[in-house]
Amino acid sequence: MIAELQCVVLDCADPARLAGFYHCLLGGEVDRPDRRWALGDGWATLHTAAGPVLAFQRVADHRPPQWGDPAHPQQFHLDFGVPDLDAAQTQAVTAGAVVLDDGAGTGRPWRIYADPAGHPFCLVQHGNGEAAVGQASPRSA
Repeated sequence: MIAELQCVVLDCADPARLAGFYHCLLGGEVDRPDRRWALGDGWATLHTAAGPVLAFQRVADHRPPQWGDPAHPQQFHLDFGVPDLDAAQTQAVTAGAVVLDDGAGTGRPWRIYADPAGHPFCLVQHGNGEAAVGQASPRSA
């Protein structure tokens, strides 16, 4: 092993707003002091309840990815397991998510959204409290 993952960093225009959005989705603690980095106006963090850390950095003239448009690829996305897809969608949209693909009529156990900064993410239905291991996740169209 060469390294340990410290956090996943998302570029955005408003780090505090995006940290708040992901806090609504994942719980945890926004801007918890951490010896690995300094907090500041252009940087926010979320230590999630499950353990992983998300970080958000301000980028001048941030241009969000555009899901499904190969001219502006999503580059990567986050998948979040949920026990109730409909309830999770309602909560995510209330928190500021935009539905990109609701999977209507497909029977898929996942749906695609954009966070307030435009980053794509998926809510993936899982059963019996276990994560959907090996579940196919969406890719750019």
